[in-house]
Amino acid sequence: MSDEHHSEPGETGGDSDHAKKPYSQQIQHSQLSALVPERVAKGVFSTGAVVLNGAYEFILDFLLRMTQPQQVAARVVLPPAVVPRLIAALTENLENYRSKFGEPHLPKLKSQSTQEQPPVEAQQFQTEPNQPAGKGSSEQQRPSQQQSAQDLYDQLKLPDEVLSGTYANAVMIGHTGTEFSFDFITSFFPRSAVSCRVYLAAPNVPRFLDSPNHSYEQYMRKTQRQVPPKPPENPPSEDTGEESE
Repeated sequence: MSDEHHSEPGETGGDSDHAKKPYSQQIQHSQLSALVPERVAKGVFSTGAVVLNGAYEFILDFLLRMTQPQQVAARVVLPPAVVPRLIAALTENLENYRSKFGEPHLPKLKSQSTQEQPPVEAQQFQTEPNQPAGKGSSEQQRPSQQQSAQDLYDQLKLPDEVLSGTYANAVMIGHTGTEFSFDFITSFFPRSAVSCRVYLAAPNVPRFLDSPNHSYEQYMRKTQRQVPPKPPENPPSEDTGEESE
C-alpha cells in the first residue's frame, strides 16, 4: 500500500539572510518499499485485537490471550486518515485469499458437551468498549462486548514498553494459506521503515476486519455531530468611538 508524505514548503531568503531564516523544502516522498529493522523483523503473533478511537488517533491493541495473564502484544497508533486505507487494503487481501483458498474457518469442537470454556479465538475481537457489536457479529463471537474499557484492561497485562504504542501512517498487508501479516510503516523522508509487524491466523481476520470498520463508523458519526457553528451573516460594525463636537 503506497502513501505520500508532504512537508509544507517555506521560502528561504538570499545568501545575506540565510543564517536568519530556517531552511525548508517541499518533499514529495512515494513509499515503494520499506526498511525492516532487525528489532521488528520477526514480528509478534496475536490472537485478536481491540480497536479504540479518540479525537485524533485510532489505537489498535493486538492481544495474546493464550498466556496468563492475557496481554497486549503490540499497540499501534494510526491517524484517522489511515484507517479507511487499512480497511480497504485488508478487504482486498481477504477477497484475494477467498478466491485462492476459500473461506477461512475456525476449527470446530467435536462435542460441544465437552467444552469447558469458549475457544480462545471466540473471545478476541472487541469493538469500542461499551458499544454494540458491528453488523454481522454475534454474542458468541464477542461474549465480553458489554465490558467497559476499564474492566477489559484490568484483565490484560499492558507492558511498559508497549504502553505508548508505535506510530504508523501506512500499512502493507500480505497473506499465505494460514496467516496474514501486517507491516505498519512510518512513511517519512528520506526512507520508509516498518515500525511494527503483526501476524494473525487467517480464520481470525474476517472478525478483525469488523473492528476497525465499526470503530471508524463511530468516529465518523461523532465528527459529523461536532460541526462548528457558522459565523453570523451580518457581523456588527465596529464602533469608531468618534464624537461630534
